[in-house]
Amino acid sequence: MHGISDGDIAHAPAIDQIADDMRAALAGGVPAGHNVHIDLDVLTRSLPGWAPPEAFDTLKLARHAWDMPSYRLGALVEHRRLDADLPAGLRPHRAGYNALVTARRFVDLATSAAAGGEMTLDDLREHGTAAGYRKPPAAAPGRSSLFDHA
Repeated sequence: MHGISDGDIAHAPAIDQIADDMRAALAGGVPAGHNVHIDLDVLTRSLPGWAPPEAFDTLKLARHAWDMPSYRLGALVEHRRLDADLPAGLRPHRAGYNALVTARRFVDLATSAAAGGEMTLDDLREHGTAAGYRKPPAAAPGRSSLFDHA
């Protein structure tokens, strides 16, 4: 499905060799992904004791924002033209491509008038939190945007 062969990973380090680096890279971060529970399952099984403070699922957010016949990654990329001006050599179902278009899709969903207007952090939590990774609503009143600067 993803075109990754045994040869592609033959010289890759074992998870225990890079676990500390992965934990450091993930520390304090809030993952966002398309059908993110799959990625979270792999990460939590590979890194015992690690869990993100919360996580956002762009599949759930897209289903809330748009009425489309398909919510596949490729359909959403095409619908919102998220592959415009990508660096040369990136292609679907590879890590670099998927990470970049997922980041673009998350920002697009959070800020797009086409998705019902700019979403607040509470809106994103209500409509896009991955199951089992929901953070309690903010205590402070107001509707500040995820991208507001203090």
